[in-house]
Amino acid sequence: MAEVRLASIRKAFGGNVVVDGLDLTVSDREFLTLVGPSGCGKSTTLRLVSGLDQMTSGQVYFDDQPVGHLPPNKRDVAMVFQSYALYPHRTVAQNIGFALRMMRVPKPDIDQRVHRTAEALNISELLDRKPRELSGGQRQRVALGRAIIRDAGAYLLDEPLSNLDAQLRGDMRVELKRLHAELNRTFIYVTHDQVEAMTMSDRIAVLNHGVLQQCAPPEQIYQRPANTFVAAFMGSPPMNFFTGQLVDSDGERFFRGKACAVPLTPEAAHVAQSLPDGEVVLGIRPEDVTLSNGSGALRGKVFVAEPLGADVLVTVDLGGELVKSRVPAPFRTSIDSTVGVLLDPARIHLFSAADGTALHSPTTT
Repeated sequence: MAEVRLASIRKAFGGNVVVDGLDLTVSDREFLTLVGPSGCGKSTTLRLVSGLDQMTSGQVYFDDQPVGHLPPNKRDVAMVFQSYALYPHRTVAQNIGFALRMMRVPKPDIDQRVHRTAEALNISELLDRKPRELSGGQRQRVALGRAIIRDAGAYLLDEPLSNLDAQLRGDMRVELKRLHAELNRTFIYVTHDQVEAMTMSDRIAVLNHGVLQQCAPPEQIYQRPANTFVAAFMGSPPMNFFTGQLVDSDGERFFRGKACAVPLTPEAAHVAQSLPDGEVVLGIRPEDVTLSNGSGALRGKVFVAEPLGADVLVTVDLGGELVKSRVPAPFRTSIDSTVGVLLDPARIHLFSAADGTALHSPTTT
């Protein structure tokens, strides 16, 4: 088994700092996902754990043992890459068993473990085929088989599903989650796809410009984001944001922005008491924005409506600011038609306008 700990990891390519002072512990048998935009340092972090890249400073520990000085083949890890990197002239069975042959494992043992691995990945009927005869999903399963046959302490997966179509990605997410439970090993997974991160992970580590923004279970990442970057990145569509001020009116505390005025709940007002009367950012998820002509509704014009199947994503122009609402289908309206918009006061987030730090999140229901 393997607990993986990164202590003050820094990686620079010349003057370009890709990973900047990263402290992160991945618990034994945990499924942790590194997520963030392109260039945020997530793949580089995985390569530092594997030993494929060397750190500028800091240390990587496996079960409290420093491994920064060890080459990749001396670390108890197996890696799956975005590109399948299969040997085209070898069969599926030979590709899966290649690492064991390099380790001089006896052939009967290799054959037994190859067949067991193929059964786990539902590719037993493909063992005699060459990679060119396989679909993208089948090749990905072979690449996974080549990794898991090693029985490593930790499995490192670098965007392994990004080359698959949407349906195959969904199928493979289920397979990977099941595989993690069966192997009972540490998984560190890299993706830019927040759906993969939310559905598969025990915890998610969000990176931006090589700096860890937040590391928490998926529900906490979504419901209690640490800052505006996490709130915007983890959510499809992202959270709505309004910049404004906290003001008092008739004994109540309000958020007042260019397009809206929202009363604060007692919990939010309590937090707001300690804040100076300066700018803050109000955030609210699209599912907490309803379209209604009820009391207190803001008036806006439909900018666009995007059917999503069971839901419709409606973007409304509120006096020059766009707000997105996720409403149940069917929703039929025309562009520029007037609608009422209600922001649920119990579901608002407050962030510092200065640095984006979270000041208040709604109580989880």
